[in-house]
Amino acid sequence: MRYVNEVLQPGETIRQVTTRSWVRYLRGVAIWIVAALIWGWFASSWLGQIAAAATFVIGCYFIVQAWWQRFTIEVAVTDRRVIYKTGFISRNTREMHMDKIASVDVKQGIFGRLMNFGDITINGTGGNKEEIPGIDRPLEFRSHVTAD
Repeated sequence: MRYVNEVLQPGETIRQVTTRSWVRYLRGVAIWIVAALIWGWFASSWLGQIAAAATFVIGCYFIVQAWWQRFTIEVAVTDRRVIYKTGFISRNTREMHMDKIASVDVKQGIFGRLMNFGDITINGTGGNKEEIPGIDRPLEFRSHVTAD
């Protein structure tokens, strides 16, 4: 069960739930491709096999890291607040009520626009900021926060 479902107040409805972008897997996949190339070129030598295996394990590390972040980070917009949860056993949550939000900034590079991910900064009325890096569909997220 998602964290946001556990903390909903009576009558509160979810507008959107998102997490870290799937693009974070690309680093591990690129390293796996390098491992395959090393294996293809140097498979006949034991040193090449070790290098390919080590490179593959490094790629596995980045894949698992990306999966873990997608699994443990949850960002939700309800009709009353924005909820940002990180962690699994040790959980950190940050919430900002809609009436305390002054603006939402979206930062996307060219690659972020092509792959539909970016960084969100929620600016509060009291001058506080909440930065949420690398989430899926940031423009949709902003629309749900700023919608009446």
